[in-house]
Amino acid sequence: MDTGELADILLYLQRCFLTNLTRELAPGNVSFPQFFLLGALYRGEALTMSQIAARMRHTTAAATGLVDRLQKIGYVERSHSLDDRRKVLVTITARGVSLVARIKDEMIQNLNHTMRYLTASEQRAWLQVYRKIHLFMQAQSSK
Repeated sequence: MDTGELADILLYLQRCFLTNLTRELAPGNVSFPQFFLLGALYRGEALTMSQIAARMRHTTAAATGLVDRLQKIGYVERSHSLDDRRKVLVTITARGVSLVARIKDEMIQNLNHTMRYLTASEQRAWLQVYRKIHLFMQAQSSK
């Protein structure tokens, strides 16, 4: 296997993805880390600051800065845990959900367009490989 070629392909695909994402995020003045945090909150789960820091692989102070900015522009809210008032919970707002959903819809459209280039068996194989890589990366990130 030519891992050098694979690295070149991945770098090109990442650049394309990040260029498109930059264009989408610019109107809302949202950075990549802020968008990735919104993605983590998108499922509707409330997260504590320490959970956010762990998922983002940041310090709690850096996570607080991300949340501050997103709260200021209306994409997340803070509340206190009913069990422990010292715990601050962060949830995504309807505005944040709308942003993530819009960008996810555009990604789906782009993928659908790309998938038309592949045969049905190539599409299944691609998805199978990505699922396997996804599981591996999840296992690595939990270490």
